[in-house]
Amino acid sequence: MTETAVASATTEARRRRPRRSARRPLTFDRVSFFLVFLGLPLALFLVFVVWPFVQAFYYSMTDWSGFTPDMNFVGLDNYRRLLDDDIFMTALRNNVVLALVVPLVTIVLSFALATMVTVGGSSHGAARGLRNSSFYRVISFFPYTIPAIAIGLIWAQMYDPSNGLLNGVLTGLGFERFESFPWLGDTRTAMPASIFVIIWGFVGFYMVLFIAAIKGIPAEYYDAARIDGAGRLRIAWSITIPLVRETVQTAYIYLGILALDAFVYMAALNPGGGPDNATLVMPQRLLDAAFTKGQFGLASAMGVVMAIATLLFAAIVFAVNRLTGGHERVTRR
Repeated sequence: MTETAVASATTEARRRRPRRSARRPLTFDRVSFFLVFLGLPLALFLVFVVWPFVQAFYYSMTDWSGFTPDMNFVGLDNYRRLLDDDIFMTALRNNVVLALVVPLVTIVLSFALATMVTVGGSSHGAARGLRNSSFYRVISFFPYTIPAIAIGLIWAQMYDPSNGLLNGVLTGLGFERFESFPWLGDTRTAMPASIFVIIWGFVGFYMVLFIAAIKGIPAEYYDAARIDGAGRLRIAWSITIPLVRETVQTAYIYLGILALDAFVYMAALNPGGGPDNATLVMPQRLLDAAFTKGQFGLASAMGVVMAIATLLFAAIVFAVNRLTGGHERVTRR
């Protein structure tokens, strides 16, 4: 047998030899690492997140009053009651309106302000923001440092029909029809006024978030676009937005979760839900059912509906991002 034949036979034998497992042996260090950094967080998540949700779902199928150990299994009756509850359906519609308006307006304003602060300066020379941009950051971020309940109470006083600052300023400017105008007591303005307060409180934070994302974009991209003659809107649409797309998605989800709750703001501005329940949200209805009427089973059903609505909102945002090409842009980088 020639040397070539021997070499070929050896190579073939090695190829057919069963490969050894590539798994690394379990050592104390590996096991302890998995237990501490994977097992412990997973256990905490199951105990403090998943298990309470399972309990809430179980309670939602009972007639538990919340103050006695007695409860009877009623199946899906509580959910059928919610469908027939006009007040709860109104609260659900209000939350949907908030979830549609608050994230969109907040992100558009925050992104516009962040663009001005970072690359909205002179059109000539290196890309830079407006002068004294640090001052704008501090001023716009200031509302976020105030607790939500304090923001709600402050604006409730500003909206006061008799002694509110807003009516006083408008009346002083010559708009006499706003004298004693009930901003939170009129069905036409109660929800828009409440939405304004929420947006006012969060624009600064998300502006800073977008500033951090835009700062991570190489300045050469903007310089090249300027040389090619691209305008500000074109640069923002073709360069900035695609490169901060994941940050926008995250911000949209967080703002949507906030809008599907909004309990603190609405309870401070309109504890009773506003005129004709114009600003009533699901958490307010849940609180009333649980602690005023003693219907914890029904309140648990409301909580489950809120959780499902939140998960559905997040799924829609992820699906829209994927369908519009967000996933492809990430994988190509």
